[in-house]
This record gives sequence, C-alpha cells and structure tokens, in this order.
Amino acid sequence: MKKFVNDPKNYVAEMLEGVALANPGALRYVPAYNLIMRSDAPNDNKVSIVQGSGSGHEPAHVMEVGKGMLDAACPGDVFAAPPMDYVYETAKLLSSPKGVLLLVNNYTGDRMAFDMGKEMAEADGVRAEILTVNDDVAVQDSTYTVGRRGVAGNFFVIKAVGAAAEQGAELDEVIRVGKKVNDVTRTMGVALTACTPPAKGSPLFELGADEMEFGVGIHGEPGRERRKLKDADAIVDDLLEAVVTDLPYDRGDRVALMINGLGGTPLSELYILFRRAHQRLADRGITVGRSYVNEYCTSLDMAGASLTLVRLDDEIEGLLAAPAEAAVRVF
Repeated sequence: MKKFVNDPKNYVAEMLEGVALANPGALRYVPAYNLIMRSDAPNDNKVSIVQGSGSGHEPAHVMEVGKGMLDAACPGDVFAAPPMDYVYETAKLLSSPKGVLLLVNNYTGDRMAFDMGKEMAEADGVRAEILTVNDDVAVQDSTYTVGRRGVAGNFFVIKAVGAAAEQGAELDEVIRVGKKVNDVTRTMGVALTACTPPAKGSPLFELGADEMEFGVGIHGEPGRERRKLKDADAIVDDLLEAVVTDLPYDRGDRVALMINGLGGTPLSELYILFRRAHQRLADRGITVGRSYVNEYCTSLDMAGASLTLVRLDDEIEGLLAAPAEAAVRVF
C-alpha cells in the first residue's frame, strides 16, 4: 500500500484537522466527536442540518459543511458509522429552536446510531427528526443495509434541504423538500478496481484485468453482477438503462445529471462518461437542465464512477441553484 498516511488509527482525525485548518473562521473542529461544524452554528432562525456516515467518501460529508449546505458532519472511522454518542452530542451542540434535521444514508449501522442518538437528544429537549436517503438502484438489500443504499444522490438532498433551511423554512417544510428530492433521485455505480482502506492495507476485493463490478456500493459491497469490461459508451448505456427505467424517467422530463467519481478516476474520464450520458438522454427526449461532473461521494481510491439523475421541477431546480458555500466547492 502506498498512501500519504501516518498512523492509520489517526487517519480520520488528521484529515478533519486539515479540513478545519484550511477553512479558518468558517469551520469549527470538535475532536471528541469527529465533528466539523459551521462556526456560526447553531442559528436560532434556521433548522440545523446534520449528516454523519463513515469517512472515506470525501468530499461527502465533512467537506459539504457550509452556508446553504450542512451545518455539521460527525463521521465515523473509514466506512464505519459514527458512534451513537457522536450523533447525540452533535445534535445537542446544533440544537436550534427550529429543530435539527439528521440526514442518514440507508445503511444499518448509520440508522442504528442516528436512531439512538436522536432518542437521547430528544430526552434532553432537542427537537430532532431523521430523513433517510436511499437513491441506489443497484440492489434492494446488501451487506450493509436493509433496502436501497444511500449513495451519491445524497448530495442533492443536502443541497435542497440546506437551501430551504437557509431561507428560513420550518422543520416540517425542510423534511418535505428532502423527501421530495430523494423520491425523484436515482443512482447506479460501477467499479473498475477495488479501494484500499488505510487500516487494512490491501484491496477489499479483487477484480481481474478484464472485469468490472456493476452496481458496486461505496464501501466496496457487491453489486448486481461482475461483468466483463466494456468501453466507456457501453458502460454508460448500461448505467443509464438501469437508472432511467427505475423511476422511470420519461420523455419530456428535465433532469439534473451527475457523473460522480469514486476516488480514483481522472476527471477527463468522467467527462467522457458525461458526454455519452447527455447524448443518450437526448435520444430519449430527456433534457439535462443541470450538470454535475466531479467527485461528490467517493470510495477512497476506487477507480469507478456513478451516474445520478434527479427529476427537476421549478422548486427543486431553484433550491439546487441557491447560493451555497462549503470546504470543497463542487456545486
């Protein structure tokens, strides 16, 4: 393993410290809870938006903390849900009269930690609600989850609820917006190589030189099937077919299209994928209204990509276009 790592046990802490140091005045780091939060949070006049999940998916979620996005993120170790007490203490620190919205990607460990953290915070008088993100169409259930996984589509939920909260919406309204976006968002991913967690020091799985994992999860979970490697256009065609037919998206729809890198894919290759997806959507009579090409939700150093579609209407498009700031400006 060749990585820029000191002691793997300090991997997350050193990364979080670096994020805070790179954003002086904007972000606050609370080491006891792996917590990155806005320096001006909580705000009595807005709902606080909190995300957690494991580390290793950066820029999700600690680098999406900022105005119009998350108010705080409290990740666990690499690919591990945050401990329940991280969620509990974060909810207390971010408590606002307008409430706290806890965003949870649909993984068993995350749901358990956030459910328990929410209950404990409520016992202390914190008003908190949970919204679960489950945009992955690859599999219904996996090693880590019951139901569909939450993957790169979580970015759109964060952006929409963050904008609504910044505009002063009440907690029930922020939840309505988040559910609305989640319900029209679908994602499918593919891996060309496995990722290597620092503490493990070797790849999570093996792929042959002519193989790819179709429908892979962001923790390296198995997808729909292991397939023979195809060229870029053919891979996009397969991803798009899985995503478009799931909702389904129909002729006349206007969508946001995201091509998300999983950590080890050159940006140039992501644009090659975007080119084909844009062409094929046009062939289906679907208009790309907003475009996103970058790394939004990664899997450490995995070579791979995911494709996400969001069906747009005036409300969703307005929220996605609203001003926002974060440690990594990928919007």
